[in-house]
Amino acid sequence: MQPINYDTTTLKKQIITEQDLETYKADDAFNYFEIEAEENVLNKFFDWLQNFLQEFWEAIFGVGTASGFIYFVFRILPYILLGFLLFLLIRFFLKVNSNNLRFKVKESGSVTLTEEEQIIQNEDIPALIKEAIQQQNYRLAIRYYYLLSLKHLTESDRIAWQPQKTNDDYINEIEKDDLKISFKNITKIYDYVWYGEFAVDELKFENLKTPFETLNKTIEK
Repeated sequence: MQPINYDTTTLKKQIITEQDLETYKADDAFNYFEIEAEENVLNKFFDWLQNFLQEFWEAIFGVGTASGFIYFVFRILPYILLGFLLFLLIRFFLKVNSNNLRFKVKESGSVTLTEEEQIIQNEDIPALIKEAIQQQNYRLAIRYYYLLSLKHLTESDRIAWQPQKTNDDYINEIEKDDLKISFKNITKIYDYVWYGEFAVDELKFENLKTPFETLNKTIEK
C-alpha cells in the first residue's frame, strides 16, 4: 500500500486593500458589464413560433428528445413555414395591386377595364390607334396596340380572354415560344408606358410601336 503524502504548505493570506480595489476599478480591462440583446417584434415572433411548434410536436410525436436528421427537420420547419407564408402574402398583395391598377383612370380619354371588353369585341381598334396618334396621345395609342394584340390572340384561340385575368395569365396560356416571348416583351412595354405613366413623344412612340406591329402581323399569318 502506497503511503499517503499530505500537503503541509502554509497558506499565505492575501490582503487586498481599498487602494488595490480602486486601482482595479480604474482599469478598463476589469470593467465588465453585460449587454442585453435587443429583441424586435420579428425575433419575438420567431421565438414564439418555434416554442409553439416544439411543444406541438412533442405533444403529438414526442420529438423533444429527437436527434440527428429528425431534430434538424423540426428545428428549421418553423422558418420554412414562415417563409412560405410570407411568399404567399407578397404574391397576393402584388396581384391585388396589379388588378387595382387596371381599374384606375390615369387621364382623360383613357380606357378602363369595363371599356376594355367593349373595345376588344366591338370597336375598330386600328381606327382608335390612328385617332390617338392624330391627337398625339401616344400612351393611349400604345394601350390600343396592346388591346389589338389581345384581340388577335383571342381570335386565333391562343388565349382565352377574360376581364378578370392578368397579363401573366395570358403569357402562360400562349404555347408557341416565339409568340410567348414577343407578347412578354410588349407586355413589359405596355406596363411601363401605361401603368408607369412613362412620357412618350413621337420619336419614342415610333420605336415602341414596332414590337406591337411585328407581333400582330405574326399572329395574323
